[in-house]
Amino acid sequence: MTPTDSTQQVLGACPHDCPDTCSLITTVQNGIAIKVEGNPHHPQTAGVLCTKVSRYTERTYHPERILQPMKRAGPKGSGQFVPVSWDAALDDIALRLRSLQDQGKPLALLPYSYAGTMGKVQGEAMASRFFNRFGASELDRTICASAGGHALMHTLGAKVGMRVEFFAESSLILIWGSNAIGSNLHFWRYAQEAKRRGAKLICIDPRRTETADKCHAHIALLPGTDAALALGLMHLLIAHDHLDHDYIARYTLGWDALKARAMEWAPERVAAVCGIPVQQVLDLAHDYGQSFVNKKPAAIRLNYGMQRSRGAGNAVRAVLCLPALVGAWRFRAGGVLVSSSSTWTAHSAALERPDLRTSAQRQLINMSNIGDALSAYIPSQHSPPQHSPDQSPAGSSAPTASAPHTAIEALIVYNSNPVAVAPDSSRVVSGFAREDLFTVVLEHFQTDTADYADYLLPATTQLEHWDVHTTYGHTDALLNRPAIAPLGQAKTNSDIFRLLAKRLGFTDTCFDEDDESLCRLAFGSQLNFAQLLQVGFVSPPLEDAPFATGGFLTASNKCEFYSEALRQQGLDPVPNFLPNYEESSCDPRFPLAMISPPARNFMNSTFVNVQSLRNLEGEPLLEIHPTDAARRHISTGDVVNVFNSRGNYVCKAQVNTRARLGVVVGLGVWWRKLGLQGTNVNEITSQRLTDMGRAPTFYDCAVEVEKAP
Repeated sequence: MTPTDSTQQVLGACPHDCPDTCSLITTVQNGIAIKVEGNPHHPQTAGVLCTKVSRYTERTYHPERILQPMKRAGPKGSGQFVPVSWDAALDDIALRLRSLQDQGKPLALLPYSYAGTMGKVQGEAMASRFFNRFGASELDRTICASAGGHALMHTLGAKVGMRVEFFAESSLILIWGSNAIGSNLHFWRYAQEAKRRGAKLICIDPRRTETADKCHAHIALLPGTDAALALGLMHLLIAHDHLDHDYIARYTLGWDALKARAMEWAPERVAAVCGIPVQQVLDLAHDYGQSFVNKKPAAIRLNYGMQRSRGAGNAVRAVLCLPALVGAWRFRAGGVLVSSSSTWTAHSAALERPDLRTSAQRQLINMSNIGDALSAYIPSQHSPPQHSPDQSPAGSSAPTASAPHTAIEALIVYNSNPVAVAPDSSRVVSGFAREDLFTVVLEHFQTDTADYADYLLPATTQLEHWDVHTTYGHTDALLNRPAIAPLGQAKTNSDIFRLLAKRLGFTDTCFDEDDESLCRLAFGSQLNFAQLLQVGFVSPPLEDAPFATGGFLTASNKCEFYSEALRQQGLDPVPNFLPNYEESSCDPRFPLAMISPPARNFMNSTFVNVQSLRNLEGEPLLEIHPTDAARRHISTGDVVNVFNSRGNYVCKAQVNTRARLGVVVGLGVWWRKLGLQGTNVNEITSQRLTDMGRAPTFYDCAVEVEKAP
């Protein structure tokens, strides 16, 4: 295409929940975005985008895009709406919310949001100002990575680690709990570069993923047994004295306690718990230990796969201890990366204004327990949990959120699709179906959650608004400029909350700040905003090897094998293995473990309605190992019923060896309405929470599978 006066390129940033956070270039012709590409000048993006975001124009101009406010015109969940004006919608919403204030029940309003955009402005800035000023209940945003986040804080002191670009220089890379090809494409580019230089790549994952296919070795451990494998690895490092004693003595805390714990985990015990050959445990320890013997950097890319089981926090802590044992942190290409999100300190208080909250009344609702929180006040065969979030009752039960002391009567959902993505979705649906629950949804499309809205408000996409982004997979900050005008009557999230604030009589001047001003406010003097405007990204000055001589961000300034803070919370201060709540042996009716990783061409439930991407995925599938399938007389293409005591999910079977023996893989997250019987895989996941961080346990799920009639 020959550039003309009507053609321009606009710098932006990918808004989605992915560690890569790519820098974008959108080509606009005559006011229409015709192409979205990776920015070749951004070192991390290097001009390359995933399949999903490269088709972003298809999503923005999708024929089913919501482009005007809509009011419910049928029963909850029916998806029946009629168009209304913005004034009518906002006036009625404000009237309903003011009623809660007049009754002295501001806590009856709950926001529900997560990472539909990771932007600081269209995420929680103006929205939090509104909810703080209103005095609403607060949402505990735990659904993705809070278990690992807590583990990082109690081990390294912050969400920091090695820089992703230095994986290219590593001699050994453990890719643990991550299908990098589908979920961390730009890390995979560095891993491939290391492989070409002679590095060995080992994938640790219950599923034989596309990433596992291209690694030198694959360890298909049982779900939720990662801590056992890490402790067994420590055991063998100790037995062979493949330890950097100097680093341990200078820069770690609690070595004797960790050593005693590790010595409980002989290779044979590890193999039995993890369901893998003993030789795989021995080989992994040999490979990792040789990095110390040969003074070569070993690196671990730990993603979020292991954070979905009961012992998630302990498992992440166990893996985080490994680099200190062999002195991998001495090298810039050694160490571990889980999240780099603490690189930038966003001015959260300035953006979100918690000072606007004047009432001492507080109520925190865990988003992972939204089903129970909304269903606690309606007749149900289920009883709401009676224990607090940090308690773990005896037996096989698990910590969950207690019922809210103030019933939730109004809900505003933005940047999320909880009816599809939250666990135990039959319980979630029963809550959203309450006729007395006033629900407002800000959305691009009529998702499963949108079907339950009283008002459906059209929101802008990333191509239509200002925003600023950090990342959890590299260390740059990025700016997103609007490339096109908002389509139809769509408004930014921030504008919608500004308008609601005005109608509720909130006169605070903070509701007058525009989005560009909020972008400038987000990091203050930490970065050069002029550079952000000019090139779209800023790289911070960082040390190549952040912990080469200690300097961890814990209270002790050491890598804490033993955490006094965890002990004071009543938790084990030393990493330990906690078996899954739903080990198949616990209930013989459900002998199979199920994990539900995201489909490669979706971002959780985002992009499911983009036809070209759905064509690539085909249909909802359950992967099952040939032996497990044969025992159940199941063949590829059969319709199967996947079930447990919470419910059942009907889909097609795909018999293959990507699923290991004893484990089935429900690839998701599909919209429920696209399922064979109007459900998705979360129909059978639970609301139980992890050992720390109050996170969900999606992959701690025992099921049975049968051929459907």
